[in-house]
Amino acid sequence: MSLRDLLLVLSAGIVAGTANTIAGGGSLLSFPLLVALGLPPLDANVTNTLGIAPAGLGGVLGFRHELASQRSRLLVLLPISAIGAVAGAVLLLLTPAHVFSRVVPLLIVVACVLLLMQRRIARTLENRRRHRTWLLRTGTLVSAVYGGYFGAAVSVLLLALLAVTVRDSLQRLNALKVPLAGAMNLVSGLVFAFFAPVHWVYVLVLAPSTLVGGRIGASAARRIPDQPLRLVVVALGLAAAVWLQVSH
Repeated sequence: MSLRDLLLVLSAGIVAGTANTIAGGGSLLSFPLLVALGLPPLDANVTNTLGIAPAGLGGVLGFRHELASQRSRLLVLLPISAIGAVAGAVLLLLTPAHVFSRVVPLLIVVACVLLLMQRRIARTLENRRRHRTWLLRTGTLVSAVYGGYFGAAVSVLLLALLAVTVRDSLQRLNALKVPLAGAMNLVSGLVFAFFAPVHWVYVLVLAPSTLVGGRIGASAARRIPDQPLRLVVVALGLAAAVWLQVSH
């Protein structure tokens, strides 16, 4: 790795970690950069998954106060996230990448629509808590499979799902999505570490930079009101959908 490449990856890691914690979509910066630097798409995907996982830890440290009162939610959703991520990682290793990636832009667009309509949908489901619980757990599992397979914009999907199914402020739900997405990256990354073509030199640069970015993002997200944060997430999600459609 040249000095120029090192600085590019380092900078991308900080920005990607920050973006992931604020709203999501950070992998849409780091993943294409790895491809542009010469890594094959599969190699870039698994390398990026491992490299960006520490952003979750940085975000958790920054959001520790918001997460302290959500332990019961984490105890339910973290195991589901881990199981789905393993399934997604195995799916990536066993099937052609283009099969799943073709539906990803549609999934992200749906997530953005859900996020924009969150308040209206939440009012509709207000008296149907059982159905919201089922949707939350099933949606988390599906998001985790996607996150394990190709994690770009998984935070957008998660935040949209949480906004529709959990009655709470968007800031607290944004905090909740950080350890869930981080667990997906970490668990699938561990699978890739043993069975996929990981480029470790890039991981060693990305990991500490995304950790710093995640911590920065948590501080920034706490100061953003609900509606602007919602619009930022939707903008990142739609950009992700366009990029994925064009690139595939």
